[in-house]
Amino acid sequence: MNTMRHLLAGCLREEPNGYMVTELVNSFPTVQDLMNASEDELKLIRGIGAVKARQLTAILEFVKKVNAPVADKRVIIRSPQDVCNLVRSDMEYLQTEHFRVVGLSTKHHVLFQETVSQGTLDASLVHCREVFKLLIKRASASAIFVHNHPSGDPTPSPEDIELTRKLVEAGKLLGIQVLDHVIIGRSSKYISFKEQQII
Repeated sequence: MNTMRHLLAGCLREEPNGYMVTELVNSFPTVQDLMNASEDELKLIRGIGAVKARQLTAILEFVKKVNAPVADKRVIIRSPQDVCNLVRSDMEYLQTEHFRVVGLSTKHHVLFQETVSQGTLDASLVHCREVFKLLIKRASASAIFVHNHPSGDPTPSPEDIELTRKLVEAGKLLGIQVLDHVIIGRSSKYISFKEQQII
């Protein structure tokens, strides 16, 4: 919390224990809350006008971009950590579950990544046909599935496990190997179904 106060104070040129920083911390108590704050929400705090709100959202957007992988670099997936590095910057702070498909070539180069479902706080609706339609269309040799847990705890639920097993079976029928399913938590935490021997 003290680190967050000092970072905000530096960005806004305010005192760490001043009114504006205190109100920001009270209104957006976690990094997740702050990363998802809109300019309009920031302007509700006394002392933060359009200029400061725009300045703060620009800084937060810059942080996301810095943590994102280089767009024109061909990414190769060799491990679950590579998957986490690929998606963490834009999935770690989401407030609802997003289910993403990562299509890979025969040499495990990332061909594409696309969100196929956005759920509520606890669940995401995923249909096998939508998932594999994308993979077939992009001529993917294999796939990795990724979704986030807004709670920050990447422990898979029984529903996560059941869905993954269905997707693995569908992949076998279609000749597209499901290499892994990675759940993204917070603070760079993740769980790999492959490492956990769930698949």
